[in-house]
Amino acid sequence: MTVLLSDDRITSIPAIESGEPLVDLFTRDIATTGRQFTRETVADRLALADTFLPAGIRLHVVEGLRPIESQQQIYDDYRAELQRLRPGISDHDVHVLASRFVSPIEVAPHVAGAAVDLTLVGAHGPLDLGTPIDATPEQSNGACFFTATNITREARTNRALLFDVLTSAGLINYPTEWWHWSYGDRYWAYVEDRPAAVYGPAAVIAGSY
Repeated sequence: MTVLLSDDRITSIPAIESGEPLVDLFTRDIATTGRQFTRETVADRLALADTFLPAGIRLHVVEGLRPIESQQQIYDDYRAELQRLRPGISDHDVHVLASRFVSPIEVAPHVAGAAVDLTLVGAHGPLDLGTPIDATPEQSNGACFFTATNITREARTNRALLFDVLTSAGLINYPTEWWHWSYGDRYWAYVEDRPAAVYGPAAVIAGSY
């Protein structure tokens, strides 16, 4: 059973801020949509993963660092959508459901500069990964889950490639979102059996980029 970001096993993990700077992914020759920032080690690991891909295929990062206010707005909007779809749902249950798709603010990897949303691109544009980035479980009938079976064979092959290169570089996936990969956050600490996350909210070091 998937452990969600709202789970006590994740929220109880401390974050011991390393003070590592944020860097522009442009400086690591990573293809991005607009300017995207991550912690330095995350950027270096993405650059390494990019070298593992077959010729003609690249990583493409759509979003890295996210302001706290934006994270809260995304969470609030999705929570409200779930409440409309499930009238009478309890506060606890809607919080858990929301965390399948949007991290609660207190543990959000994007806010720490520890996570990216990305895809694969080839000579003719984005490859088939099964759903658009940010497709909710409701919109995609669960096809956004990394191990979903209701996607094409091509999409499964491309997801396997994505998994191979990113895990080989030390990043981990949040299983409900094929596009979401991180390093150094609380979910990474849980998966890798580390005592603490190494990145907290990046706002405290925002002046480093």
